[in-house]
Amino acid sequence: MQANAASFFLQMAVILAACRVVGWLARRVGQPQVVGEMIAGVLLGPSLLGMLFPEASARLFSQETRGMLYVGSQLGVGLYMFLVGMEFRTELFRSRARSAATVSVAGMVTPFILGALLAPWLIGVPGLFAGSTRLHEAALFLGAAIAITAFPMLARIIHERGLAGTSLGTLALAAGAIDDAAAWCVLALVLASFGGDSSLAITAIGGGILYAAFMLTLGRKLLARIGLIALRDGSVTPAMMAVILMLFCLSAWFTDHIGIHAVFGGFILGIAMPRGPLTEGLTKKLEPFTVVFLLPMFFTFSGLNTRLDVMLKPSILLIAAVVLIASTLGKGVACWAAARLHGEDNRTALAVGALMNSRGLMELIIINIGLQKGIIGRELFAILVVMAIVTTLMATPIFEWVYGRHARKSAEPAKGGIDG
Repeated sequence: MQANAASFFLQMAVILAACRVVGWLARRVGQPQVVGEMIAGVLLGPSLLGMLFPEASARLFSQETRGMLYVGSQLGVGLYMFLVGMEFRTELFRSRARSAATVSVAGMVTPFILGALLAPWLIGVPGLFAGSTRLHEAALFLGAAIAITAFPMLARIIHERGLAGTSLGTLALAAGAIDDAAAWCVLALVLASFGGDSSLAITAIGGGILYAAFMLTLGRKLLARIGLIALRDGSVTPAMMAVILMLFCLSAWFTDHIGIHAVFGGFILGIAMPRGPLTEGLTKKLEPFTVVFLLPMFFTFSGLNTRLDVMLKPSILLIAAVVLIASTLGKGVACWAAARLHGEDNRTALAVGALMNSRGLMELIIINIGLQKGIIGRELFAILVVMAIVTTLMATPIFEWVYGRHARKSAEPAKGGIDG
């Protein structure tokens, strides 16, 4: 037991070092830190470290310590989704509701059509889906995986470019929020129905609806009392932090227990939290440890399940190319076209398509759930990891090319900020 603990600490030192170094390199070429960390996780797995130094990799990431890594990664993504829930702004919908709904529907419907078209082909390829996965589950899962948007990354790009509150910023954030909420609902439906046991599906779907309804009505009112105390005291006390973390653990346990996934509990709890000093204080206290220490565990655990050598097979490489093209067209082009049809100028519509096409960490969460629940196999997992990294790498440079540089150029004569 002591040896496992010692190995775990060494493991964490290597993970943090790799994520920091590759993250720094990513920032040097204009990419967000999280993109570098996603790549670092893959490099620490069998795709590079395990291939070059198999014995050292086996000792570093032994089966005994992988259990600890898994628990830490689940805590990390659960808390991350809790933080994402607290950033969810329902007021975004009011100002650009129609445009956002149009863009979001296009960004959801097209991927699901493509998922339905690809599923009959992919489900027949050995190793992509589990044998118990049914055709409609494969289609829905593919649709959700293609439709998801890296909402936190989208929000960060908009904030860093000074676009918060602008027409483009509001439209992209609102559409991204609707998209992700719908994609998570579909994933919950797939998880609830997977396995063919109708009683389990009823428990999962019914329990999920009841949990969400309770948290967003009565739960929100009860949480508002804690928010008032935080407003009165002007800070989040250790007692408040303990209560919120206890609620987070109970929420994660409940949604996992009914057959959906722990991340849903954290996400809904985050949405129900009262905005103001409480959420600001919680974010300030939780985000650094979650992002710097816990999420690298998740990236590495994902990387340990990713074997890029499967891409050497011509048939898998073809499938990977088709999935990447379908993902890019199904999301980016559909959102661009919807924005244009709703009256946005071409530059703004292209920017929306570029931002909405990024998958980032949200994609990794979805496909890890799919692998963990036995919906997809390791080959499709590797294909979707590559798709997540490539579409995320594309987002920032394409956004800069179609929008950022023009916005800065037009803002220079007036010496003002970016106005969108």
